[in-house]
Formats: sequence, structure tokens, C-alpha cells
Amino acid sequence: MKWTWVLVAVLLSFGGLSLGKESLDFPEYDGKDRVHDLNAKNYKSVMKKYDVMVVYYHDHPGSSRVAQKQFEIEELALELVAQVLDEFDDEDIGVGLIDAKHDKVVAKKLDLDESDSVYIFTDDEVIEYDGEFAADTIVEFIYDVLEDPVEIIDNSRELKGFENIEEDIKLVGYFKSHKSERKNLYCDGMITCFNLCFVAKALELKLNEVDFYEPFIDDPVVIPGKPYSEEELVEFIEDNDRPTLRKLQPHNMYEIWDDDVEGEHIIAFAEESDPDGFEFLEILKEVAEDNTDNPDLSIVWIDPDDFPLLLPHWEKTFGIDLSYPQIGVVDAGDADSVWMDMDEGDDLPSVDELEDWIEDALSGKIDPDEDDDDDDDDDDDDDDDDDDDDDDDDDDDDDDDDDDDDDDDDDDDDDDDDDDDDDDDDDDDDDDDDDDDDDDDDDDDDDDDDDDDDDDDDDDDDDDDDDDDDDDDDDDDDDDDDDY
Repeated sequence: MKWTWVLVAVLLSFGGLSLGKESLDFPEYDGKDRVHDLNAKNYKSVMKKYDVMVVYYHDHPGSSRVAQKQFEIEELALELVAQVLDEFDDEDIGVGLIDAKHDKVVAKKLDLDESDSVYIFTDDEVIEYDGEFAADTIVEFIYDVLEDPVEIIDNSRELKGFENIEEDIKLVGYFKSHKSERKNLYCDGMITCFNLCFVAKALELKLNEVDFYEPFIDDPVVIPGKPYSEEELVEFIEDNDRPTLRKLQPHNMYEIWDDDVEGEHIIAFAEESDPDGFEFLEILKEVAEDNTDNPDLSIVWIDPDDFPLLLPHWEKTFGIDLSYPQIGVVDAGDADSVWMDMDEGDDLPSVDELEDWIEDALSGKIDPDEDDDDDDDDDDDDDDDDDDDDDDDDDDDDDDDDDDDDDDDDDDDDDDDDDDDDDDDDDDDDDDDDDDDDDDDDDDDDDDDDDDDDDDDDDDDDDDDDDDDDDDDDDDDDDDDDDY
């Protein structure tokens, strides 16, 4: 019996693990087609079916295999978005595609002017999404759009939550209705606004006043022009929607990058979870607080943890190490950049040092385009060097020709001298040969004479012998010797 309970406990533990795993499973595409291809014939009927319509206005992929693959990836991401939103109970949300080449008429009727963008159609407005094309980021943005933008703060915890919102623009107002004691706040639907009751004193709010909070700025700005209309509030927000310090996030990355200051950005990389990154971020906040009235200053803060896929690209493009805080000026067009000297291991710059560097950047003393000028100068120097090399080559060729002529003359002279020497040598050799021949002839004559003398002596001896033997023969032999 005891072992039975042990077995049951083990099985239950496995069952708990299985249920826990299922609850943490990320959704995967189930293969069902939910994304609509919108065209002139069906777009009205399809859009009427849904409370909210998400439309991807895309460029035509054409025959490029790379473009087709990329479009397939984007379409699959939208299918996953549609699958997740299909389970959303509060609103019926549809997802559709509009081809920029084949469905120009539909795009024109819907006032879509920028391709490769996602548009969200609600009852009263169209919102453009300028963020990362990823299923989770798009879904998160849509949830934010569908949430009630007006919240009521009526206790200290909610007040603390309001104060902890640093990365976004905040509007807060204190109003009293003519019909009731309840305070009301009216503002544009895309701005997070708060109605304050008893916490109005904590925020130093006055009745019928709206305060505007920049991101990362503690002290608000009172919006002028009481009493307010919605149009006046929206106009003020649009005129001040470029904060002194703003964070680049996946859902707004393209929107912020397009909002450059005279073609340049001041970019600060700081990892908030890292001690050095957190310290540098606090320095940036102080700089922003001190310069919030400067309309030309807007620092873009990027937390590397938010963009892991872009880290190698940024490090290679900018030539920096993102494991340590960095700040620099970046050309929004060609990504040329100049970065403040902050080597790892050194102390971080103080607020004053950073403000001095930023002032130089804003005045143009620090300019990423200077690298382009240096490159042009290098090209000019290279051209001059090439011209000098050509001139040197021509001079060398002339010198070589002169040397060749001199060498030829010298060779001719040497040849003549050699010929003369050869002639002299030949003459000397001939003379020597003649002398040798004469000597040889003389020697031969001498030898012949000696031989003749020897022969004569021999003959004489023979004659004497013959005379002794026979006198008659002597006469004949003597005659023969004379003839010889």
C-alpha cells in the first residue's frame, strides 16, 4: 500500500510538470490561413467584419528569391499575430495584406502612403506602427492601442506606479465637472493620461491644469491655454514629441530613427542592468534635466539587451565595444560616427564633461562627416602620388634610354677595341707562327744536314771497308756517293 502511494505521487509530479510546460509553451503557427489578401473587390467586406483591422502595406516581392523569402517570413509572422489575436475576446481583430504594386487603388482609398508599414484601423483613427517586424512586438503594440488610455489614480500605490513610468511621455490633469464632484480628464486617445483626486496635492496640481512630463524628467511643464480643448492638447504634444532623452524600443525604433536632428543622432548605449550602464544612464538623465529647454538636443538611449540581434552589426558598423557604455554622434544617412573616448576601465565622464562634449557635438566641432572629408583628401593625395609616380617613371625611362645609348656606344667602342686587339693578336700570332715555322725549317735543315753528314760518314766508313775488300768496287761506290 505504501508503494502504491509513492507511485501515485510520482505520477502526479510528472503530470504537474507536463501541465506547467504546456502553460509556458509559446504559440506556434497551427497551419490555418487567417491573413486576408485585400483587393479592390473584397477589402470593404473584409474590413467590416472586424472591430480592428491590422493591414500590412508591403512592397511587391517580384522575382527576387531573397525578397520572396523575406516576404514569406513576414507573412508567417502575421499569421501568428492573427492566430494570437483570434483568441482575444474583447475585440474582433483581423489581419490583411495589401500589395503596393497590384493593389494601388485600395492603398489610395485607405490613404496608405508609406509601403512596408503596418497600419491599425480602429473606429475613429488609423495608427501607423513603426517598430520591429516581429509577432510579439506587433501584438504588444496592438494591446496598448486597445487599452483605455485614461486611468484614474486614487491611492498612493497608483501614484507610485505613475511616478515609475519614465520612458514615455505623460500627461496628468486635475478637472472638476460641473455635474458632479468627480474629477475628469479629457485627452487624446494615444496619450496615457491620469485623473487625480486626493493625490493632486502630491503632484502639486492645480484645478483645471494639465502638466506635461518628458521621459526621464521629474519636473513637468504646465501646458498653457486654459481652458483646454482636445485639439490644443494634441497640438502641444506634437510640438514637444521630441524629448531631450528618449529610449529606442522595438515598437518605435524606425519612428525615432527617422526623427533626426539635422541629419544626425546623439546615440548613447547603456545596459541598464549593468552597474556601469546604470551609472551612465543616471548621468544622461542629469544632462537631460539640465538641458530640457534646448530644442536642438535629443539623446537617443539604446539598451543593448533590447536588441540582441543587432549587437554584432552595431559593433562592426560603429567600431565600438557595446559591453561598456558608449556615446557618439551618428549620421542618420550613411551611419558615419564619432564616439566619445571612454575606454573600459576608465572612470565614466562627469555631467560637466559630458555636457562639454555634447556642446561640441551640437556646434559642429565633433562631426561624423569629417571622416568623409579625410577620405576625400586621402584620395586626392593618392592621385598626386600616382602623378608623381608617373613623372618618376618617365624620368626613369629617359634615364634608362640614355644609359642604354651610352651602353651601346660603350659596347661599340669595346667591340672596336676588341676587334683591334683581336687583329693585333692575330698579327702577333701570325708573326709567332712565322717565326716558329722559320725556326722549324731551320731545325729541319740542321737535322737534314746532320743526317747528311752522318750518312756521309757512314758512307765513308763503308767505302773504306769496301776499299779494303775490293778496289774495283770502291770506284763505283765513290761514283754513287758523289751522285748522292
